[in-house]
Amino acid sequence: MNSVPPIAMLWDDSHIWGLMSLRALGSLGFPTRLLKGQDIAQGALLRKQAGGEPYALLVVPGGSAQLKAEALGDAGKRAICDYIRQGGCYLGFCGGAGLALTLPQSRGLGLCPWRRAEYPQRMLHLLSGYVQAEPCPNALTPDWGNHAPSLPVWWPGRFSNSGGDVEVLARYRGPDRDFWIADIALDSVPKRIFEEWKRLYGINLTADFLADTELMVTGRYGKGRYVLSYSHLETPDSSEANAWLVHILKALTCVSAASESVPAWNFLFKRKTPDPGIPPLLSELLSRIRDLVDLAMEHRLFFARTPWLVGWKQGLPGAMCNNLLAATVASCSVLPGREALRFWSESESEITSLVESFFAGAEGYLLAARLMETMHASMTGVMDRGSLVRERDRLFGHPMLGKGILGRLLFLLEEYLYLCIADRGCREVLLLE
Repeated sequence: MNSVPPIAMLWDDSHIWGLMSLRALGSLGFPTRLLKGQDIAQGALLRKQAGGEPYALLVVPGGSAQLKAEALGDAGKRAICDYIRQGGCYLGFCGGAGLALTLPQSRGLGLCPWRRAEYPQRMLHLLSGYVQAEPCPNALTPDWGNHAPSLPVWWPGRFSNSGGDVEVLARYRGPDRDFWIADIALDSVPKRIFEEWKRLYGINLTADFLADTELMVTGRYGKGRYVLSYSHLETPDSSEANAWLVHILKALTCVSAASESVPAWNFLFKRKTPDPGIPPLLSELLSRIRDLVDLAMEHRLFFARTPWLVGWKQGLPGAMCNNLLAATVASCSVLPGREALRFWSESESEITSLVESFFAGAEGYLLAARLMETMHASMTGVMDRGSLVRERDRLFGHPMLGKGILGRLLFLLEEYLYLCIADRGCREVLLLE
């Protein structure tokens, strides 16, 4: 294998999507350096302080584009634009794609002149699963012949074509296997029922509006290039998406991957005992968050969407619990180095307090949500839904904006994990099953 130029990845506010990207890049044989917004603001992408060559590629995973922009600040956003303008490459998935668009109040990077489109109904943002894609001829597109590859989307945004020199790499053709809107699997609903819902209730829960809209685009910015994808090509065990990712990585870095696919990720089902070198509180946290997710599944509030992804009934904090579980499993898979241990020692008191506060209320909240569901049909108004929402926000925060007790706990845990990976490298994280 040729010498691999290093790839940088923005770590801030990526959560499970950052782990997924890191795991994919490592399994394909691409060494990856995690960077925070403050590192990028200080010139880390161009590596002037280190006296090295600029990174070949910046990967920006999914997550909240707004929070990523805040982590970068104006200096970090300018630094990314300078890096691309001088010949760097940018690969953004989902929220990372949204960050590169032209957004109001200069919240985005403006690498791409397009904007983000709104959805006709809020619920239609809650799309997940696989779609058939219509590939467009381009050097960044594999030769699919007449085949429509099956690509995964996980609650994607949408492009708004605002003109300019933007090339489309793929368009949506239509839903494919395992496609859901919110907690409804489209394959489980007869097509005639969708028509009845539209006629009787004025609700369109099909994904027809996606047909022929853009899924993946590319363009030039100065001497550099961006590739923006609302499909998560880094999704584990997704052969056609992974093949497209391998093709793009080779085109952007001039290096062939060591593998053609990203292995399955089974942390929801395979439960390993943490190494004795892991902090005891971290092992305890893993046990407690697993118990909480099991409780929610037992009461049919959560369900196993994939081997690595919790599904949830609309309005419940499944995404936040999934982020915490993934970060905890990953943290328990990497032995800490000196800096990680120092951070843990300094933060352990706060983490202990957060763990106790969170789990003291989380079980009661989930069971109250189950009770609300049971009583809703025959005893409307007996329970105060507003109180339940406030308790959810206090404990779990917001799926895209963080906050809440869980948000703070997740922040500290991901800081610890960042230091573990910086000390040990990403290879050990890849052993996560």
